[in-house]
Amino acid sequence: MLFRSLIAAALFLLAPAAHGPSQAQENGGLHQEDWFAVTFKDVREDLETAAAGGKRLALIVEQHGCIYCRKLHEEVLSDPEVRDYISANYMVVQLNMFGDEEVTDLDGTALPEKEMVRRWGVVFTPTVIFLPEAAPGEGTAAEAAVQTMPGAFGKWTTLDMFRWVREKGYEGEEHFQKYHARHIEELRAAGKL
Repeated sequence: MLFRSLIAAALFLLAPAAHGPSQAQENGGLHQEDWFAVTFKDVREDLETAAAGGKRLALIVEQHGCIYCRKLHEEVLSDPEVRDYISANYMVVQLNMFGDEEVTDLDGTALPEKEMVRRWGVVFTPTVIFLPEAAPGEGTAAEAAVQTMPGAFGKWTTLDMFRWVREKGYEGEEHFQKYHARHIEELRAAGKL
């Protein structure tokens, strides 16, 4: 277990820090980003690795042929502002909704991706599951999630959700929709929209 953690941490730390144009590409049917983390898909270990790197963990569930996944990669994650913010603040682990790679949940249950995704109740792609800063003592990743974002959204909604979670907006009084609306108004007032 320690050996796997060390390898996962090494892979995470060796990931490219500088980014050129989007590296979204078809790989086994899923679009990939060069800043997605390659791990053993052990959620507890991934949380620890993300925290050790000063980042939050986000799991993204996608599927082969998903037009909304393609849109997310080509139009949103490829945007330098979005890409740079997420890659600087999050460790993103991709799961295949119908994949066979083993995933180990927070409670130690190990299942193929397709069964784990069902266990978590994910039915839309893409879906981003935002995990807490530290693993809870029990439960599943879905139960521990501080927020879930089902579907593909535009640049500002996506970026604001990642910011809101990073800023722990879920612990405050301002609902995400109010946070997002306030941010859009600030962008308009500054002439950026």
